[in-house]
Amino acid sequence: MFSLKVPTKDQSLRDLQKGGELCGKVKVPGDKSISHRALLFGAIAKGKTIIEGLLPAEDPLSTAECLRSMGVKISPIKKGDIVEIEGVGLNGLQEPEDILNCGNSGTTMRLIMGLLAGQEDHHFILTGDKSLRNRPMKRVGQPLKMMGAKVSGRCDGDLAPLSIIGNKLRGAVIGTPVASAQIKSAILLAALNAEGSTTVIEPARSRDHSERMLKAFGANLEVGGEMGRHITVSPGKELKGQSIIVPGDISSAAFWLVAGSIIPGSELVVENVGLNPTRTGILDVLEVMEANINVINKRDVAGEPVGDIKVFYNESLKPFKIDGEIMPRLVDEIPILSVAACFCNGISQIKGASELRVKETDRLAVMARQLKRMGAKVDEHQDGLTIYGGNNLKGCELDSEDDHRIAMSLAIASIMANSNSTLRRSEAAAISYPDFWSDLMRLRQIS
Repeated sequence: MFSLKVPTKDQSLRDLQKGGELCGKVKVPGDKSISHRALLFGAIAKGKTIIEGLLPAEDPLSTAECLRSMGVKISPIKKGDIVEIEGVGLNGLQEPEDILNCGNSGTTMRLIMGLLAGQEDHHFILTGDKSLRNRPMKRVGQPLKMMGAKVSGRCDGDLAPLSIIGNKLRGAVIGTPVASAQIKSAILLAALNAEGSTTVIEPARSRDHSERMLKAFGANLEVGGEMGRHITVSPGKELKGQSIIVPGDISSAAFWLVAGSIIPGSELVVENVGLNPTRTGILDVLEVMEANINVINKRDVAGEPVGDIKVFYNESLKPFKIDGEIMPRLVDEIPILSVAACFCNGISQIKGASELRVKETDRLAVMARQLKRMGAKVDEHQDGLTIYGGNNLKGCELDSEDDHRIAMSLAIASIMANSNSTLRRSEAAAISYPDFWSDLMRLRQIS
């Protein structure tokens, strides 16, 4: 069904066959956002933290390796294994002997910036791969400087490699320019070591995994203001190790939810999906599309709402409009929603998505470019896309451009093409979903 060729040393080429339907049950990997935070909070807590369901993908592995380099004991991270962390406390991180390599993970770099800012008299250098070294970091460094952090780097501190010299921090009231869980979480991590309380005020509410988990670890944290946009941390309380169960990542589930909606004959159940209300924008959009979606077996797991999601094909999907208000709740799902828009009966619009231009790739430009190759009609704007449904897609040579969400989105699109396709750099999917290709093969039925 899918074969692997290696035309060059660093670019895999995967054959993608058209047609077929997707049927069965699937469990998506553990939530990437929660996995990062479980590792980071466990590292600076006192005592042992036990994590079940942690995502064993490249990004969380980068976070774990950085923490190990600073003296934190973390058991091997393998699929299905329980991960144990021996926490070192808020001020127990060691100065590393070498540069901390964050790989391709923006979450790792941005959150660790906050973690390290208050580690007094220690010097840290953060770097990453070529993509990460060209992604903006001043959006985190600048608010940290308002607290007294010493952060520097290329392009006036905007690009890695970054230098952080741990310093005595002071609490502050900080308004973030964009609704970003990464910026917010970095400030909250720094606030744990500051003198006086720190309040983060967001323009819109972003995902709240950090707030939920910090409370569970014992931090003195309060959420207030309109729509929970004001988050205050008062230092002085040690974090205590916890047992954490990581739910399935709704951003990974989104590929199957869209696939089940647009591929004729498909019927899927995605099990154990996290349903945190700051992350479920994808379900709201699918409801507008009148997709056949049903959430069943709802429950709470370790403070996070969880459920199973059943989806089956609908031949008459309605177009949708997305603007800035909902964007923080589905920013990672825009690539696969761009694919969904190609099969809606009408014109879909995505606005307020300029943040996608500074992800692993410029996701707006890449999705527009790749879908146009397939024959889709797409208009690209500075902050979004206009996608005209109803045009048949054609098979062609596609390229993930080293972006995991692009790779998986194009894989779903290729099933609906009128001829077979190939995908360069398909291995990028492993960044967040190591078993994506094997799950796709298992679920797919071709008559």
